[in-house]
Amino acid sequence: MVDHTAATPENAPAAGGLENLLSEERAFPPSPEFAAQANAQPELYERARADRLGFWADQARELVTWSTDFTEVLDFSDAPFARWFGDGTLNAAYNAVDRHVEAGNGERVAIHWEGEQGEVRTLTYADLQREVSRAANALTELGVGTGDRVAIYLPMIPEAVIAMLACARIGAPHSVVFGGFSAEALYARIVDAQATLVITADGGFRRGSASALKPAVDEALTKGETPVEHVLVVRRTGQEVAWTEDRDVWWHDVVDAASPDHAPVAVEAEHPLFILYTSGTTGSPKGILHTTGGYLVQSAYTHKYVFDLKPESDVYWCTADIGWVTGHSYVVYGPLVNGATQVIYEGTPDTPHRGRWWEIVAKYGVSILYTAPTAIRTCMKWGEEHPAGHDLSSLRVLGSVGEPINPEAWMWYRRVIGGDRAPVVDTWWQTETGAIMISPLPGVTAAKPGSAQTPLPGVVADVLDESGEAVPNGSGGYLVLTEPWPAMLRGIWNNEQRFRDTYWSRFPGKYFAGDGAKKDDDGDIWLLGRVDDVMNVSGHRLSTTEIESALVSHPAVAEAAVVGASDDTTGQAVVAFVILRGEAAAKAAEGESTDETVAALRAHVAKEIGPIAKPRSILVVAELPKTRSGKIMRRLLRDVAENRTVGDVTTLADSSVMDLISTGLRGKQASD
Repeated sequence: MVDHTAATPENAPAAGGLENLLSEERAFPPSPEFAAQANAQPELYERARADRLGFWADQARELVTWSTDFTEVLDFSDAPFARWFGDGTLNAAYNAVDRHVEAGNGERVAIHWEGEQGEVRTLTYADLQREVSRAANALTELGVGTGDRVAIYLPMIPEAVIAMLACARIGAPHSVVFGGFSAEALYARIVDAQATLVITADGGFRRGSASALKPAVDEALTKGETPVEHVLVVRRTGQEVAWTEDRDVWWHDVVDAASPDHAPVAVEAEHPLFILYTSGTTGSPKGILHTTGGYLVQSAYTHKYVFDLKPESDVYWCTADIGWVTGHSYVVYGPLVNGATQVIYEGTPDTPHRGRWWEIVAKYGVSILYTAPTAIRTCMKWGEEHPAGHDLSSLRVLGSVGEPINPEAWMWYRRVIGGDRAPVVDTWWQTETGAIMISPLPGVTAAKPGSAQTPLPGVVADVLDESGEAVPNGSGGYLVLTEPWPAMLRGIWNNEQRFRDTYWSRFPGKYFAGDGAKKDDDGDIWLLGRVDDVMNVSGHRLSTTEIESALVSHPAVAEAAVVGASDDTTGQAVVAFVILRGEAAAKAAEGESTDETVAALRAHVAKEIGPIAKPRSILVVAELPKTRSGKIMRRLLRDVAENRTVGDVTTLADSSVMDLISTGLRGKQASD
């Protein structure tokens, strides 16, 4: 999320001729059979409306085990700082692991882990209890105590989950740093959190080869003074690594030798569980602070109802990395608190072949799949033959997360992956919200392609205009949350004023999410993306999401990214970057001119939205700049479109993509 406090944005998504694009006549209600057995029933909304705080108290007692029961649900007297279930005590690792073993479910599989190289590990809840206890004892032996911060810099291996839970078990807040981040980014996060220990690995596997991690930790710790006393290293790839005696310790030396018995530490509900850093386009990273009680309650609640989880029978798979909040809430805490069996996969969806994901779905009988629109569009581009080669009949719920999903990608996901029967839940939430906030409920909602639709029971959201008034149905504006929620961030680590300014100053007393949204004629919410991804073209407010949806709805387009570029005449102009598919892609690959396709796409946008939205230029590219989590880095595309030096590309999965795009645009401008 980006700070929006420097100026009052004139970016409210609305305006002439655009109100009808993000609307949808197609609706997909749950089948009577699905609705009858669904966890979520319509009365859930009624219960929450009748007594919102009582509703959350019920969820807290039904879904989480407390060491000391709470008597107070919410204290918001020090707004915007909230206390949920403040006088209760609990332990996150106990809730995620031990209580399932105590309930007789120790032999239930907690994690089916699949390595990129084909290795397989299966951990039951009893296995997980032993491993987490060993790791907790090892951390204690290494001097980590309750309240100390631990940085985790690991690939997607079981030790990543074990490390997080071991920290939670002793009350040591963890700060997970995505394995794709640089030594500089790692150093900044270690120093800001004042982490005393780093957990890493020699490396990980990606696209068939080993990549190093330990060297980045070594480099980070040479950049300045840090409080780090030990680096705990998992042997994953067998690479040679530099070693600092008295500081570096092998995981297998200290964890494997530790006792498998450990008593979890009960902490107050508001005890910090983790810090997760989000980067903006400017300024230092923001350490988003989440505490224990409210976060566990809402992550478990949303996981149970949004995905209709049946822990006795479902196999769940969220494809996110634990370096992002989706991995925290919907790989580690939500699923494990609910006693789910889940799949964790180390690698990429195209290694060693483009059917790898679908091979894994078939192998484990995955019934719930949660992934990003970018991944869905990439699979669309690769073609239907890859999923068609595998039995996907086990899938019964599909989820989408990370950015607004284009209606055509939504339809492809439902039809090709879900066999036209699995409900699709398009979820909106953020690192800051901690858990899903707006989503269809698969047993209740008639889902609309491309719309997140309705705040979940217990969540209160609205769309406001520039003056802070709620917009009527059919209009757009700013998405806000008007009431506190259990999993909400409790601040920015070490920066109270930045927390107030970033999230609470635009609309006093309300949390401003930084996203634009529209209510359709039914009052359902459509996300329009970041307000800084809204363009002002000749006084018209144009959403990049709307134009991207129009482009992707054309049969020649697999993926699209749209940015606004400065224009002397119109203020801003629309610049689009597209990946083609089908016959158009084949022609482009053979070096044939794409001018005819580009002209057709410009006309298509004009027809779908209006002439004002017609892109000034469309560049055909082979790939788009994406982070390893699959998010398109539109700020880099803006650099290219405005002929600026391209900014930091260290978080891209493939930084060479930007060189190709820059070269292609220069060539296009020369030919024009």
